[in-house]
Amino acid sequence: MAPPAQSQRYPSPSQPSGKGEVSDLKSQLRQLAGSRAPGVDDSKRELFKKVISYMTIGIDVSSLFGEMVMCSATSDIVLKKMCYLYVGNYAKVNPDLALLTINFLQRDCKDQDPMIRGLALRSLCSLRVANLVEYLVGPLGLGLKDSNSYVRKVAVNGVLKLYHISASTCIDADFPATLKYLMLNDPDTQVVANCLSALQEIWTLEASTSEEAARERETLLSKSIVYYFLNRIKEFSEWAQCLLLELAAKYVPSDSNEIFDIMNLLEDRLQHANGAVVLAAIKIFLQLTLSMSDVHHQVYERIKSPLLTLVSSGSPEQSYAVLSHLHLLVMRAPYIFSSDYKHFYCQYNEPSYVKKLKLEMLTAVANESNTYEIVTELCEYAANVDIPIARESIRAVGKIALQQYDVNAIVDRLLQFLEMEKDYVTAEALVLVKDLLRKYPQWSQDCIAVVGNISSKNVQAPKAKAALIWMLGEYSQDMHDAPYVLESLIENWDEEHSAEVRLHLLTAVMKCFFKRPPETQKALGAALAAGLTDFHQDVHDRALLYYRLLQYNVSVAERVVNPPKQAVSVFADTQSSEIKDRIFDEFNSLSVVYQKPSYMFIDKEHRGPFEFSDELGNLSISAEPADTVVPAQRVAENDKDLLLSVSEKEDGRDPSGNGFAYSAPSYNASAPVSGPAPASSFAIDDLLGLGFPSGTAATPSSPPLRLNPKANLDPGTFQQKWRQLPISLSQEYSISPQGVAALTAPHALLQHMQGHAIHCIASGGQSPNFKFFFFGQKAEEESTFLVECIINTSSAKSQIKIKADDQSSSQAFSTLFQSALSKFVLP
Repeated sequence: MAPPAQSQRYPSPSQPSGKGEVSDLKSQLRQLAGSRAPGVDDSKRELFKKVISYMTIGIDVSSLFGEMVMCSATSDIVLKKMCYLYVGNYAKVNPDLALLTINFLQRDCKDQDPMIRGLALRSLCSLRVANLVEYLVGPLGLGLKDSNSYVRKVAVNGVLKLYHISASTCIDADFPATLKYLMLNDPDTQVVANCLSALQEIWTLEASTSEEAARERETLLSKSIVYYFLNRIKEFSEWAQCLLLELAAKYVPSDSNEIFDIMNLLEDRLQHANGAVVLAAIKIFLQLTLSMSDVHHQVYERIKSPLLTLVSSGSPEQSYAVLSHLHLLVMRAPYIFSSDYKHFYCQYNEPSYVKKLKLEMLTAVANESNTYEIVTELCEYAANVDIPIARESIRAVGKIALQQYDVNAIVDRLLQFLEMEKDYVTAEALVLVKDLLRKYPQWSQDCIAVVGNISSKNVQAPKAKAALIWMLGEYSQDMHDAPYVLESLIENWDEEHSAEVRLHLLTAVMKCFFKRPPETQKALGAALAAGLTDFHQDVHDRALLYYRLLQYNVSVAERVVNPPKQAVSVFADTQSSEIKDRIFDEFNSLSVVYQKPSYMFIDKEHRGPFEFSDELGNLSISAEPADTVVPAQRVAENDKDLLLSVSEKEDGRDPSGNGFAYSAPSYNASAPVSGPAPASSFAIDDLLGLGFPSGTAATPSSPPLRLNPKANLDPGTFQQKWRQLPISLSQEYSISPQGVAALTAPHALLQHMQGHAIHCIASGGQSPNFKFFFFGQKAEEESTFLVECIINTSSAKSQIKIKADDQSSSQAFSTLFQSALSKFVLP
């Protein structure tokens, strides 16, 4: 049989087959460089297109630089543009090649065609090569005086580029003064806008070192200049109008007459088709009238219509941006928008993020006159195929009920939700019914009658299950099956992954015990026994508290756990008024869209203790043996979440039910609580079936933890363990001032910890945030402890997370780690 024929591969027509094709292009360009034959420009275009396409896909065609420059001697504007694109791309990475372009770019800056003059000047300023700055001053000076507005506009932007390359050259050439003159006298509005933008940036940067620049920056906010711009604002483009309105927002009027003059000048800007212009004008109206309450109220009425119009027009993204600002205003003055609630109804084709914002606004504008219509609309959304929106709509109904508007009808609607036999609807309704009962206890009979028919097996969401358990404990005297439902939940204690549910279960069974002791006695004993051995710190502590209360006095325990309760009048707001005012001050910015002040997402020190991952791009390696150290780049590639994302998601919990970053000392249910106990304690133990032996001997202390000073851990094993093990302990330590000072050289800490048999496998960061990964091993067995340690030198705090093979020893290792860290001082 003949061998199969090999398939032939043909080169792509858009890519060169090798270096030979680039050489062919070079020879063809050289032939055309000095040619003046008819049609030569068309041939050059085809060759230029090939060169640009190769450059775009990443092929190095820098060897054609000289030929491309020679072929640029033409009046063809298309060839000029492609040549400038090529030159700008390679001049940045090869400054030596940029020298070859100076002559022809300077020559083109004097071309008769203003388009070529402008393109050449833009390309010349875009080279951004520091040693070519001297060649920019002359063409820029001529460009600022050019008779064509396009060239002047390009020259103004070129001055700003020159300033960023060499600020001293720009200031010495007196370009800011020229820009100021053009700003006040140039007939072209785009040139004026470019001058204003450039001057604001230059004078702002110079103000910190130059008093003259600071004074010039203040002159931009003078009455004469602000009024000059506002009187001409209709002549400017939309982008320029936003720039002028931003400047006017910083102006402080001297009296109320000026306030009304400015608002009269900007009245028609509220009707503009561009949303950015409208929002910029609204910001001025709102800020000017803050101290005039009556006028401020009228401003809300005036801006309502333009905003509602913008929401209903344009793309979903634009609608969301405008809706976010409208949401802010609705939260500040809901009564003004209460009659326009239908504008906030959700449309079937709107994205989820728009619907969610509208649901919040419907909740805010609800009052006595429109509650029925709004709740009816929200109930329709509960059957929405978009489950997150259905959940939000149910929550919105509950929030309206908590505002005391038409409570009777709303409670009936919520009880109907419980009968819809949809898991997510039932879950949300249970949470809301719990809150309603806390505020309106008089509705307990109606609610409990419906809740009693819900099987706990059908409720899986942790918050919903916790709400159901709360009602079982609070109203156990009215729910016949309450003790038996709680008992079945306690039997499945180890299968319950949520600590919140387990905490509620402890409290509910205690309440039920005080109301129906014979039926709950066994369940309470089982719950306390399970809680005392629970790995989660809070669950363990609550079980211990209840056990000791019962030991001390059952009557006292009842007064603590199940006292008479008053109805909750007001639920806490999640966002403070100070934060809301700060967001309002930053109207027409991303702060409104993010619903948080700018410092929370701009300033690094306010991003939270775990959000400095951008500073850990280059991790330094500790002075450990090579076989025990994880190279930073390798770790980042293999497990980015491990080293570069400090704000980790919650680790999976272990089979014992721990899903949280805390640990508790193990509690032996067969051993008594240390310390003296009243005589009745053993009766309580017997009553609850805990089976504690008599005697008051203290629990024997565990032997001290010893670490292996020559511990060794493979990098791959470290990463695998970190992913798989749950967090057994999370704590915060203080560091001595001497230790903070010594962290200017982090290797000192690594050597210090190694002296305590705690080894560093990777480290990184820069002041004030440093991040370390340590490990240790028991001396007598191969049991490993993994530590993530984040140190903030500005607060002198360290936050650690410990993961361990033997989690019962985590507390002992934590004590050892803290002791070693506290002894770290300047060597």
